[in-house]
Amino acid sequence: MRPGTRTIAALFWLFLAGSANAGTLLVGVAAPLSGPSAILAKQIEAGTGLAAEANGIELKTVDDACTADGGAAAAREFAAAKVNVVVGFLCTDAIEAAMPILKDASIPVITVGVRTESLTDRRAKTGWPIYRLGPRGDDERNAVASSLPHLWQNELFAIIDDGTIYGREIAETFRAAAEQVALKPVFVDTFRPQLDNQIGMIGRLKKAGATHVFAGGDGEDIAIMGRDAVQLSAGIVFAGGENLRTPAGDVPYATGTLMIAPPEWADVADPKVLESFSERKIVPDGYTLPAYAAIEIAKAASGLSETSGKPLVDALTGHDFTTAIGAIRFDAKGDLSQSPYRVFRFDGTRFTPLESN
Repeated sequence: MRPGTRTIAALFWLFLAGSANAGTLLVGVAAPLSGPSAILAKQIEAGTGLAAEANGIELKTVDDACTADGGAAAAREFAAAKVNVVVGFLCTDAIEAAMPILKDASIPVITVGVRTESLTDRRAKTGWPIYRLGPRGDDERNAVASSLPHLWQNELFAIIDDGTIYGREIAETFRAAAEQVALKPVFVDTFRPQLDNQIGMIGRLKKAGATHVFAGGDGEDIAIMGRDAVQLSAGIVFAGGENLRTPAGDVPYATGTLMIAPPEWADVADPKVLESFSERKIVPDGYTLPAYAAIEIAKAASGLSETSGKPLVDALTGHDFTTAIGAIRFDAKGDLSQSPYRVFRFDGTRFTPLESN
């Protein structure tokens, strides 16, 4: 082969290699790799890494340190690297500092963990291209307010809370929703949390005739109430929010206790994806599966963008995406179009979905 021919051939193969690299989707991964949240960042790394390998995607992972400075620094790295989309982010300070930079670079973000409502509620004002794969901060109390009035429309129910901001807000949201459909609790009160027993509260609930009780508080307190209600033959069914997802501790939950919460993603995930986790000895807990799904969405949206010739932001809005954790669709603000919250019942061993969900 003549020298000139060799040069042309070499340039040809360089061109092909460059074209291949240009066609590879580059996804930025923002996670708090340092500090107290590093264990959660490892979950994001595991999920995105496995999904990237399965889908032929290149990753650029950066530590956002869960701080404003870290988020801004990460965003500058992503912009300089010209990533197509960023996934991750668990901390409000980090993502709020990153978004002005990413917006200017036309880089959308799929966050797997930030629940702050204003991130998407202010979209019309900020123009931030944020898509939330997890719940909003108000999704839990709204789910309680929409599900329990229907379930308990023919029951004598009470509403109690532990006096914390969380407990009061979720209890008040339920009470207001019940009143909207002409339902009135037979008893409303505040209980003292972290007591060894709640016999006094159970006595008052029993006297009021309550057969169903929503308690805004920790799972441990609700477990103790359930135990004491059984001991006093009160015949009360307790319900709480996703705090019940945490093991109750020394006192187990009473059989029949209701929990309003998102599912355990491993319970609803694609078996083939779970098998791939198992083969790598990766536990599919926490943010691993949502992070995996975020990569799948990024790839699918990129394909839609290329086909339509429209920006990636447009492709992310109003389309159904098939993921390892089920069908995902974002609304015009970037929130999930359907709340992931469901009602679960404790069967004596674990929480299982109610058939009416």
